[in-house]
Amino acid sequence: MTTDTLAVTRLFDRYLRSLDDRGPFDEAWAASFFTADATASTPAGDVRGREAVAANIRGAMGLFDRTVHFGSNYLVDVDGDRATLLGNQLSTHVLAADGSLFVSGGRTENDLVRTAEGWRLSRADLRIAWTQGNPPALP
Repeated sequence: MTTDTLAVTRLFDRYLRSLDDRGPFDEAWAASFFTADATASTPAGDVRGREAVAANIRGAMGLFDRTVHFGSNYLVDVDGDRATLLGNQLSTHVLAADGSLFVSGGRTENDLVRTAEGWRLSRADLRIAWTQGNPPALP
């Protein structure tokens, strides 16, 4: 595993872990993971720009009391200062509304850029393949 591949993988693992740590999902948090012009496509919507990504995540994560996000089977390709990370994602959520469980599984598709601060996500897409339980009402 190359140094860049390890750095990309660690950034994405830290990102997933930060979701379970419950925020604050503010500008400083977003800057540690995303480029200023990042895009994201998730069940919570399609957004463009780091502030919009943070607001989208903040709103979505507010639907849950607790979560566990697990990423695996990463395929990382590095080409100079750009990289892609494809992987599987299993997410377990405890709904804030009633404490019930909602589980989803899918694929994550990401583009990354090397910046002066290190690797950052320029695209973070999550394609859900299956769910179990009742999903929360998205804002």
